[in-house]
Amino acid sequence: MPGRSAPQRAFRTERGFALLIVLWTLVLIAFIVAHVTAAGRTEVQIAANLSANAAAQAAADGAIYQAIFQVSDPRPDHHWTIDGSTHELVIGKSRIMLRIEDEAGRINPNLASGALLQGLLRASGGDPQLAATVASAIAEWVGSAGTPRPPAELVAEYRAAGLDYAPPGSPLETVDELGRVRGMTADLLAALRPHLTLFGPAEPNPASADPIVAAALALAGEGASVAGPGANAGAPDLVIARIHAIAQGPGNAQVSRAAIVRIGPAIKRGYEPLAWGDTVE
Repeated sequence: MPGRSAPQRAFRTERGFALLIVLWTLVLIAFIVAHVTAAGRTEVQIAANLSANAAAQAAADGAIYQAIFQVSDPRPDHHWTIDGSTHELVIGKSRIMLRIEDEAGRINPNLASGALLQGLLRASGGDPQLAATVASAIAEWVGSAGTPRPPAELVAEYRAAGLDYAPPGSPLETVDELGRVRGMTADLLAALRPHLTLFGPAEPNPASADPIVAAALALAGEGASVAGPGANAGAPDLVIARIHAIAQGPGNAQVSRAAIVRIGPAIKRGYEPLAWGDTVE
């Protein structure tokens, strides 16, 4: 068979390279299409998740408003009592579990007496000596100490404890701030946290107190001095409610929301939000 000429061989070689380029181009295009498709599916799923979470959050917030209205409703068959009980609501495609607690059942470290703070520290697991020390330090931090000490003395005391700050002598803005108080440990603060509020009265309502707060009242010897159920906020028709809402929404979305609300006919609109968010203190 006669051999091919050089031009023919060159032509076949060029065709081979061209075919190879076309094949690689097709592979590259297929890869890009697959990547774009996968990215599109991911973005669609993210958008669906965001939409489901937004729907669940809106339902949870709506359920909190519903709880406010039910607590405000004077009709016995519609009124919800602030007693820690659970209520179930369905809003849209979300199912919400609500729990309503009396905020006055907790202890307010900004207003509580030294004896009550000491009782809470002891009831939460602190030994008597530590409880007395930390209770005194809290009172100095929030500016409620009966006999204030000179600022220079407090600065020196905190410096000796290895701390580069001193008590501000003003109310706490968050419960977390208690972690900066001299003598406070992370474990002790974690034990105190479920029993604290920055929105309650100076003396907690014993009818709403949990076992730890009830024990603190007993240790402080203040149980008899605390008013009855109407003592929530100083008036029988004014209450402060802590409302927890957990919403199960579409697409298995789950959202937790919480609010602390002052409720009463003397308040404009009948209620006043004090804190609202995913978590509240």
